Amino acid sequence: MKSTAIASKLALLGGKPVRSTPFPPYPTIGDEEKKAVMEVMDSGHLSSFSASRQGFLGGEKVQAFEQAFAAYHGMTFGVAFNSATSGLHAAVAACGAGPGDEVIVPPYTFTATATAVLHHNAIPVFADVDPVTFCMDPRAFEAAITPRTKAVIPVHLLGHPAEMDQIMAIARKHKLKVIEDCAQAPGAKYKGRLLGTMGDCAVFSFQESKNMMTGEGGMLITNDPDLAESARMVRNHGETVVAGEVRKYLAQTIGWNYRMTEIEAAIGLVQLKKLDGLNDHRRLLANYLLKRLPVIPGLRYPVEPAEMHHVYHVFGMTYDAKQVGIPRQQFIQALVAEGIPAGSGYPRPLYHNPLFQERMAYGKQGCPFTCHLYQGTVSYAKGICPVAEDLCADRALWTFVVRPPATTADMDDIIHAFEKVVEAIPELKEQNHETTV
Repeated sequence: MKSTAIASKLALLGGKPVRSTPFPPYPTIGDEEKKAVMEVMDSGHLSSFSASRQGFLGGEKVQAFEQAFAAYHGMTFGVAFNSATSGLHAAVAACGAGPGDEVIVPPYTFTATATAVLHHNAIPVFADVDPVTFCMDPRAFEAAITPRTKAVIPVHLLGHPAEMDQIMAIARKHKLKVIEDCAQAPGAKYKGRLLGTMGDCAVFSFQESKNMMTGEGGMLITNDPDLAESARMVRNHGETVVAGEVRKYLAQTIGWNYRMTEIEAAIGLVQLKKLDGLNDHRRLLANYLLKRLPVIPGLRYPVEPAEMHHVYHVFGMTYDAKQVGIPRQQFIQALVAEGIPAGSGYPRPLYHNPLFQERMAYGKQGCPFTCHLYQGTVSYAKGICPVAEDLCADRALWTFVVRPPATTADMDDIIHAFEKVVEAIPELKEQNHETTV
């Protein structure tokens, strides 16, 4: 049965929109988070990275958060950071990638996945993605491997797991380190296993738009004690401290200040307890949509195979303008006019950014691309990752509000807006024809 909302004229054409009020704001901050923050404020210790061995490892809340997050995943070590970008850089460094090396990354992701490689003077090599899941295509990954490849960073994009069995098999065959980028997928599962537990290490984001958040922040998890210790050194000025000894300010390697504060960790401890419930809410809303959104050739909704556990950081769809009948941007404009936040996803594959086209990461000499230690011939030319290029150009369609505290009533507005737009496609096609005649 069609909703009564369909009978009205499209808002894009002057009609009344389905929704005139904003969707509920995100993130939600409860009394538990406020109490945890005030406990830190009352303690007077906002960082607690200090001269002792205990301080080198961070304050009470930071260490508790690291232990709890690692335990949630059944992993041995957690290393907290001030962002997932910092954590990715530390992971690249701890896995031994540096000048002359290559690290394979997908081009359809946030910038930090690739720039983390450049941060440690290695070269990002891009491997195309799957057109349905948006995650790294294992075949493209294997084709991108060269004698200089040191590691791979598969991204579990929008909350959907990458094909980890295939990626791990290829990586082990070629003796490559695997860094799982779980920024958008905490709590997601691949064949019953939590994401972040299959690679050599994994990095998560707690930026405030993520499924669990601390405002800003990140976490690296691993079972490798050497990798964990290297990540801690990158986080804290390249220093390490011998157990039982005071800090000697002895830098073992180049390091940064990537430390998480006690306030962020306190929020993280609360949010971690809520993570499964928050993800369940996202899944409830997504499944509600998937059962009720209109079926139309050319518009494909998120796919969740039986062995996957999607956590819907974003409700990502694919769009075929020829089958639908109108350009993607017009479809998006019509949804937005109805009051539904929607967009086209990442605007370009990462290698189309000036950083890669002009190859000017450091200074004016083109480093690290021109570093004499690098003997490769990496290409960032148009066409190297056609699936990612198509997704950016005209195939991806995202909506961002399938998350708590939104309700199924809010989802009804999304459904009604889609129904209105779909029913009005003939009218929009006719309008487009008239403007081109």
